[in-house]
Formats: sequence, structure tokens, C-alpha cells
Amino acid sequence: MTSTLPHYDRFAARFGAVNDVLNAVNILNWDARTMMPAKASATRAEQIGTLTELARDLIVSSESRALAAAAAEETAHLPETAPERRAVTQALEAIDFHTRVPGDLVKARAAQHSVANDAWISARKANDFSVFAPHLAEMLRLSRLYADAIGWQEHPYDALVGLYEPGETARSLSTLFGALREGLKPIYAAATARPAPRSDFLFRAVPPDLQRKFAARISEAFTFDPGRGRLDISVHPFEVSFTRNDVRLTTRYRETFMPMALFGTLHETGHGLYEQNIDPAYTRSVLATDLIGLYAVGGTSFGAHESQSRLWENHVGRSRAFWQRHIEDLRADIPGIYDDVSPEEFFRGITRVSPGLTRVESDEMSYDFHIMLRVELEQALLDGSLSVADLPGAWNAAMKRDLGLDVPDDLSGCLQDIHWSVGYLGSFPTYTIGNITAAQLMETARSTAPQIIAATEAGDYAPLAGWLREAVWQHGRRFSRDELLTRVTGRPLEIAPYLAHLTARYTQGE
Repeated sequence: MTSTLPHYDRFAARFGAVNDVLNAVNILNWDARTMMPAKASATRAEQIGTLTELARDLIVSSESRALAAAAAEETAHLPETAPERRAVTQALEAIDFHTRVPGDLVKARAAQHSVANDAWISARKANDFSVFAPHLAEMLRLSRLYADAIGWQEHPYDALVGLYEPGETARSLSTLFGALREGLKPIYAAATARPAPRSDFLFRAVPPDLQRKFAARISEAFTFDPGRGRLDISVHPFEVSFTRNDVRLTTRYRETFMPMALFGTLHETGHGLYEQNIDPAYTRSVLATDLIGLYAVGGTSFGAHESQSRLWENHVGRSRAFWQRHIEDLRADIPGIYDDVSPEEFFRGITRVSPGLTRVESDEMSYDFHIMLRVELEQALLDGSLSVADLPGAWNAAMKRDLGLDVPDDLSGCLQDIHWSVGYLGSFPTYTIGNITAAQLMETARSTAPQIIAATEAGDYAPLAGWLREAVWQHGRRFSRDELLTRVTGRPLEIAPYLAHLTARYTQGE
């Protein structure tokens, strides 16, 4: 049969090759974080660099430009939201982006990532920010140049946050987070004033193989397909896919704290479900590729992707109904450890509010204060209103202001996150945006499809997964975050459902 869109077909084949190259990068990155011997790091970095540069060169080549232009003309009669038109539009935007950003600057930033990350590791070992400070200063200098090359109107942060959460700016985040902070304060005060529940049982020793058994059971119950994915171990949990047919999850184990592995697995399962359920027609396509970020990923934004991990980890996995349904599964997989712990005690224990200094170990109630602190400081670092030398003091003051905690040292303060050492300025907002988005989606499911929530509370997760597949997952990168939210919930991003969720769970015990 003769194709009705021959130019588009050739365009799609060309950009399918870009997706192939970036999936190869994903494979190398997965291996580097799970299986690779330590002494292979230098050559692995070169391999990843070569393939990433190859992907960029494919995008900006004269052949790709011509194919994209021809496809744009050929698909112009289609609806603006047609997948073909959206794919061509995203390709043209990527061509423009990579043409404007000098290749030498991209290479300089990549080289500085490696140097700065090594310095960050050394600074953490020495518990001394000054070891990392000059490398952070250089990363900021390069990031300002990068922002200038991308282009920005009001604040250089606008260019960087747009790489992770298109449409957001320093101004929009200031409005969003300002309202969120004010909304969180009374909920946080009420939650921390409640008597602390029992939680000693969470720290009982559990062999990692038994932890894995229970975590994998729940991941599969959430509808993750192990025939198209796998669960491995890494220093820090992550998810990465090599198309929807091969989705890798990792978690980590602490023998004396089972929830680390469980909730790490459930979090990454949410990411994995997004990738496994993208429309098969989008496999190897622009709509499963971040052409600007040079990353083979199907989620429409980092915040949208994070919403799925937060939804399954927090709204489902930390719910009272979850523990009522799965306490016997837990006792079967981990025999003799939790026989004296009731489902209610488990629910209370894993939703205990106990503010801490470390973001990755913080509870759901205080987590967003950690994020907003980082966003505030990285914006100030980028525009020069905060010097690198003053960062530790500013960090410590903000922790005291927001959570009432004193920071004893750099390791538990401004050295705790890897993000700034590898140039991920602008990525922190996506974590809180994920929390807000997850709550908005769940509120809509409750109001429009209560039978789905009833099934979820009974331990049948297929209806919720099916609803999310239709509403979010299948579309890949076809729609923007707010387009998706408006299609599903009738409105763009808003904080009210998230505040309602936190109020119900942490002040009313629901």
C-alpha cells in the first residue's frame, strides 16, 4: 500500500535512528550504575559522549532538516494535536535548540560534570564544602552561558527549568511555591503536633532477598510486566527504559530498614508503568524521545513522570487500605518478623512525620520544604544574588526557617545532593510538581470513577492502571503536562488537591 504521508515516513525513520542511538546511551548508563566494573568508568564516559554527540549530529544534519521541513509541509493539514504534527513540531524545536547552543559549550559542560562530580564526592568524604566550591562556581558559570545560549526573558533560570518542565519559569514557580508554602505551613504544624506513632518495627532486620520478594510482588500487582522489564540493585534507585519493551527498575536495600527497598521499588515502578504503557505506535519515535535533552524517555515532562512514581508510592503504597490488604502478603514473604504488627500500626508507622535534614529520607509531609529550599537557593546562585561561598550559611538558615532544624555540617546540608555537581540546575521543581500532579489526578479518579478507587482499596490495581494508561501513559510526549491535566481533570496544574490529600492523611488520619 502506498503511504499517504511519504515525507513523514522518511522523517520518522530518520528520527527513529536518533531514538535508537539514545536508547543505546540508556543501556550504557544502566550498566554503568548496576553492573560495570569500577575501572571502566573512563572509557564508558567516552562511549556515552560519542553516542550522545552522534545523536545531536543526526538531529541537526542537513538531511534531518530537509526531512523535517518536508514532513511539516505534508502534515500541515492535520489537526494541530495529531501525533504526526506534534512529532514534527518537536523535531523542529530540537533542531533550532541544538543549532543555537554551541557544541563546544555542551562539551565543556559535560567535561565539568565529571570533574565537579568527583570533587563533590571528595567534599562529601571530607565533609568540607570548600573542596567542592570552586567546581560549583565553574558549573554555575557554564550554566549561565548555557542559559544565555538557550535564551531567556526575565531570569536565566527560565531557560534551565524549561529543559525539565517546559512552560515553567522562575516567576511561575515563585507563584506556585509561594502558595504551596503558605498552604503547607498549618498542615505541617498540625501534623508535627500529633503524638508520634510506633515505628520501631520498621527497623527490624530483614534479609534483602526477602525484602526483594515482597517488593517485586507488589510491583507486579501494580501491573508492572516483568516480561518487559527487570528489577536490579543500584546505589540510588532509578528507572530507565530501552523502549516500552525493556524497562529497567533498580532499588537498594538496608537490612535494618525494609521500607527503603519497598518504597524505592514502588516509586520506580510508577516510572516504569509510564514507559511500559506508551502507545506501541510511538516506539522508536519522536514522541518517545526528549530530543532537546537527548534522552530516550516517553514522559511528557519530568514532573509528569514524577507524578506517576509519587502516585503509586504515596497515594497507593502508603495508604491505610494498602496495608490492610497486603499485611498477610508481607508476613508470607517475610515470615516471623511482623506477626505482632497490625495493618493500622504499619500505616501509622510509614506515614509518621519526623522532619529530617536529608531530602531523600524525608517524610511525605516535609518533603516539599526540601525542594522549595533548593529551588530558592539555585535561583539565587544562578543570578548571582547568592555567592557560592555563602551557600552553606544560606542553606542552614533556610532549613531553620522552614523545618526548625539546625544543620550540623556540610554533609547533611548543602553537600547532600548530586544534582548541582552534574549540572542539573532547574530539575528540583519537578519533584514537587510531581506531587501536585499526582494528587490532582487521584482527585479526579475519585470523583469521576469511584469504582476504580474501590478496586484499588481492595487490592485490584488493574482498573487504576487502565485509567492512567488511557489518561496519561499512552500519549507519551504528544501532549504537554497542562494539556494532559486539562484533558483529564478539566484544569491545569493546581495545588488544592495536594493540600487536601496532605490534610486528610496527616491531620485527620485518613
